[in-house]
Amino acid sequence: MRPRDVATSTSNNPIGIGLLGAGEIGSEVARVLLRNDVSQGTYDLVLRNILVRNANRTRDGIPAHLITTDPEQVMTDPLSSVVIEAIGGEEPARTYIARSLAAGKHVVTANKEAIAKHGDELLRTAHENAATIAYEASVGGGIPVLAVLSDSLNANRIDVIRAIINGTTNYILSSMQESETSFAEALGTAQSLGYAESDPASDIDAHDAVYKLSILIRLGFGASVRPHEIHREGIANIDAKDLRYAQDLGFTIKLLAIARQEPEGLYCGVHPTLVPLDVPMAKVNGVFNAIELNGDLIGPLWLQGRGAGASPTASAIIGDVIRAAGFIRNGRGPYGKLQSRRVPPVIAAMDDFCVRYYVRLTVLDRPGVLAEIAGVFGDAEISIASVLQKDSDDRRGTADLVIMTHPAREANMQTAAKRLRKLEVVASLENLIRVEDYGQRIAF
Repeated sequence: MRPRDVATSTSNNPIGIGLLGAGEIGSEVARVLLRNDVSQGTYDLVLRNILVRNANRTRDGIPAHLITTDPEQVMTDPLSSVVIEAIGGEEPARTYIARSLAAGKHVVTANKEAIAKHGDELLRTAHENAATIAYEASVGGGIPVLAVLSDSLNANRIDVIRAIINGTTNYILSSMQESETSFAEALGTAQSLGYAESDPASDIDAHDAVYKLSILIRLGFGASVRPHEIHREGIANIDAKDLRYAQDLGFTIKLLAIARQEPEGLYCGVHPTLVPLDVPMAKVNGVFNAIELNGDLIGPLWLQGRGAGASPTASAIIGDVIRAAGFIRNGRGPYGKLQSRRVPPVIAAMDDFCVRYYVRLTVLDRPGVLAEIAGVFGDAEISIASVLQKDSDDRRGTADLVIMTHPAREANMQTAAKRLRKLEVVASLENLIRVEDYGQRIAF
């Protein structure tokens, strides 16, 4: 049977689709669109053209006559109503999205960077040209979190978003805990399995998760928060012993994206976080993603699934295409609003937030050390909850000291950290990790 394309469509009024990019995800999207059952017969979706860099490359299941190297052919085709952007990265993807919207095309994209950095501009362009832009696949792969936030939870006021939204870092941390391997070893395994890029900086330095959190905040809180406004820390400093010590204390460590309404304003950050072992988020391992939403009416809601990969991402993209088709035929479109109906919150400074901290120090193994360290915490108005002396190194005369604090102001903790590094009895401050307290009540 010949794949369905423009030449084989029997509808008098098909919905034409142009595709920008035919990499792993774009090719999977094309193959799904070329199947006869993609929209269960509701709409006649016809793939008209596909932009590629190399037209001579053979692509399994994709007819050669659909291939073009001219972006204009895709963006301005008068017989196409929807353009799918599957190029990735900021440019030229942002330009192609904007130009497609300006031409009145409905756009579907998985591009978290373009949406996080230029979402306001692109949404305005869509509005000005009676078009829609949908980006479900930009967060959580095939997990339908954006549709839930913008549609199913419209009656709710969201006060907390917590998410594991980068499969690469979650796989690395899970592997380090399960196999007690080093960060470098776990990263190497992730790269060999294709879970991490040869240059993994976007993942391990948390840029990827920051882009996704920016998008979640836009739909969940009605706030336009640019990536550079979100506090960011990666996982490269996490050691296997941190995971071991955390487990001894009843926690695991996850790269957590958090947006939480506090009296001071909206706290938003992506950083390694101690998560209690008895909450569902602690059990999300490997390349899986999970998003926890807390609404004033529904309470906590959990969404979990594969956050990356060609098939889950294609699932989200095609879902958005079908919603765009609904808008074209019936006026029911995908989400694409700039902000929700609630008043956008104030984004408070990181220094003002209070959380508990896990602090790991390598200290000289001699009397009086704890008193000096306790003095630093006391001067910074930080109360110590517990102290554990862990692995000792008799040859160096040092030991690991693990301190858990009571809730403390971020600015005070950073002041204490600077002083600790200068103490003669402290060989090094190895790690400083925030603790997520799930029992904390949110006050409005």
